[in-house]
Amino acid sequence: MAYVPGVALLAALAVGCSAGSGGGASDADSKPGNPAVTTAPPGKYRTLPAPCRAVPDSTLKDLLPGIAQLSRQQQEKALRGAATITYDTDRKVGCSWKSTAPDSSRNLTIDFERVVSYDPAVSDEDRARALYVKKENAAELPGTGGGSPEKGKGATASAGGEEKETPKPGDDQGSADPSASSSAASSPSASASASASASGEPGPSGSGDEDLRPRVLDGLGDAAFLDDLLTRAGSTAQHRTVSVVFRTSNVLVTVRYGEQPALVTKVPDSKELQEKARSLARKLAEVISG
Repeated sequence: MAYVPGVALLAALAVGCSAGSGGGASDADSKPGNPAVTTAPPGKYRTLPAPCRAVPDSTLKDLLPGIAQLSRQQQEKALRGAATITYDTDRKVGCSWKSTAPDSSRNLTIDFERVVSYDPAVSDEDRARALYVKKENAAELPGTGGGSPEKGKGATASAGGEEKETPKPGDDQGSADPSASSSAASSPSASASASASASGEPGPSGSGDEDLRPRVLDGLGDAAFLDDLLTRAGSTAQHRTVSVVFRTSNVLVTVRYGEQPALVTKVPDSKELQEKARSLARKLAEVISG
């Protein structure tokens, strides 16, 4: 009889603990306001093209005319290109080619970057959009005020970028007067000439009123822009590099096409380089989409 109260007490404690633990689990499950965890959708593209095989030989021979003057064995080596060294070929790949002819040397580089967001709340495409905006802002395209059409879709990026050796051809120097900006856009040749005079370097060369200044491009991927940079180091010949950058879903593509004439007094032609760079960019967009 002396042990009965102790047994009863143990039994009561066991019942109490069991009820308490069960009630706690029930309370945790029934707590209001627990948000459902949502993960942003993955990017459309999971792989990248083989960059050194992405450009047909016929296109390479057109872009790099010096290749046609080589022997067959030399041509095969030149057409293979040189793969860009990267640490993750599933995320970023590239390839470059170059050729030398009696009148000029030309070089071509293409880069593919598949963007992956490690933030479950940010999709791969949104991350790629933000990176594209950053590249466009860094290019400081004339007449855009450092902005981008893609900013309206929620992407944000700070302006800025690498310093250029030569002011951009046709740059309107960020005029605050909207009417002046509109006037410059309607007369690109006049704007380019004014910029060339100020910088001491010739602006993009072309015929008629065609706008050859760095600019946003339509009809290429989800967003695209073209940059045109003329540089000169000391007494060497002038070198012009045309870059086309575009985004398609979560993939960023960059095409850089340059020429350096053999003659110091000759200026590489913007129109030809821009047309060929844009044509190649369109072909690469088709390669990506399959």
